[in-house]
Amino acid sequence: MLSFDEEIDALEQERELLLQYPEEEFIEIIREVGFSCDCCGQCCTREFNGHVFLLEEDTGSVRSFAPDALIPAPGFDACDQQGRFYVSGYALRTGPDGSCIFLSEGRCTVYDRRFSICRVYPYMLHREPDETGRVDWRQISGLDEHGCYGTPIDDAECARIARETRAYEAAFLDQEIRFRRALRDLFAREGLRYVRRTYDLLMRDFRKGAEVEVRVFHRGEFESHRVTRATYE
Repeated sequence: MLSFDEEIDALEQERELLLQYPEEEFIEIIREVGFSCDCCGQCCTREFNGHVFLLEEDTGSVRSFAPDALIPAPGFDACDQQGRFYVSGYALRTGPDGSCIFLSEGRCTVYDRRFSICRVYPYMLHREPDETGRVDWRQISGLDEHGCYGTPIDDAECARIARETRAYEAAFLDQEIRFRRALRDLFAREGLRYVRRTYDLLMRDFRKGAEVEVRVFHRGEFESHRVTRATYE
């Protein structure tokens, strides 16, 4: 298990690689793929995309008009010896059918103020392992699984997509870095420690329906919530 400092170093290196990624190469990939949305709505479902993670500015936006739509992002990052989970941000709640709470009859009801990840999707620019474990860049999410391809996109639009996508990925990494710095400082200040066995035991109980405390990082603070598995179903 990596220490907080090791995790921070790895994220900072990832951010540097992101900023060094050749814009011309990304633009060419966008042009070749030629993605066009066909309004299938699959990307707005839990089954297809898991959850919508929100940057802090998006969390603030949701709180201004639909605060009940926010839940602690799943996949909690850490746990202290007192049994409290920690996570780097919020996600959007889904409806009973697993679709985004803002999706109605296949259309986004907040499209004019949709969130950062929704604006750049399905374009991605981060590294992750493939099925063989080889780590490489991922530029498109759900390729050939939804939407239309081969649509002509002019150079200006390709450049805009590339810039916005890189900006989103950089903001995401920045939030992850600030979260781990704040968590490191909190643990040092309050004498807390990350115990993997405690994490695993509590996650087992959580999956069986037990209520747990989750502290969500937002604007430099940790906000406490009580959640159960039903929160995410």
